Amino acid sequence: MRGETCLKSIALCAVIVLLCSVFARAGTWETLNMPGAGQTRAYGVSGNNIVGKYEDSAGTHGFLYNGTNYTALNYPGGQNTEALGISGSNIGGCYTGSVNYGFLYNGTSWTTLNYPGAGFTGAYGISGNNIVGDYQDSDAKYHGFVYNGTSYAALNYPGAGWTWANGISGSNIVGTYAVDNVINFQGFVYNGTSYTALNYPGAGWTQAWGISGSNIVGAYADSSGVYGFLCNGTDWTTLNYPGAYRTYARGISGNNVVGWYEDTSGNQHGFIYTIPEPATLLLLGLGAVMARRKRA
Repeated sequence: MRGETCLKSIALCAVIVLLCSVFARAGTWETLNMPGAGQTRAYGVSGNNIVGKYEDSAGTHGFLYNGTNYTALNYPGGQNTEALGISGSNIGGCYTGSVNYGFLYNGTSWTTLNYPGAGFTGAYGISGNNIVGDYQDSDAKYHGFVYNGTSYAALNYPGAGWTWANGISGSNIVGTYAVDNVINFQGFVYNGTSYTALNYPGAGWTQAWGISGSNIVGAYADSSGVYGFLCNGTDWTTLNYPGAYRTYARGISGNNVVGWYEDTSGNQHGFIYTIPEPATLLLLGLGAVMARRKRA
């Protein structure tokens, strides 16, 4: 893990992202691999349930993991299925076949989600009756959306050419935008009225993927590699699966963060990371501060 402590940002801040300092903290990691799969990615979590995708010789499939058993998820008639978000018994994602659309699956029935006129639609985050995701227009640019079960509303970060809405918690939405190309990603938080940029300190790019209350997870890249992050409204925490080549944090529910990592052989594995309890975080944070003082 890596990080720098910002001593000026000790007090809690009500505005997400503006005063986030950087800490390195320890938690517990568990690997998730769909049995028999060549590649596994975990994308969303709700309580003890985790969704994601896996690849085998037959293609790409979604999965649901309840802490004990894996269940394959395949959109009826679709060639490839990805399960990307979950809230309670509702699962969102996307599928490909003769069309490329999003879906909502409630454990019994599948509902197709298609932003009007879009060439592609994907559902990524769910909170109550609201679903967020992105769609592709006729110019091959992406825009975020929020769907309330009846109507779609586009989400576009001001001045950006591309916008992706990835996660939702209550009235807050997190996502990613790019102004002039799809390499220089930056994160954002949208509260229903205004957009706030979300950028890991010193990173070349930042992607915000999941939100639960005031906690946001995602990924960033700097000169040393690609890492996951957790921002709790005050501190930034780097998340790096031990020994991984790259780490991506994608979803959060309570103290559980899920995502995927790539090992040094190029294989992908899902993970669940358990955030330490507040008392443990305080001790670790104080330890980091004292270490810096001793080196000064």
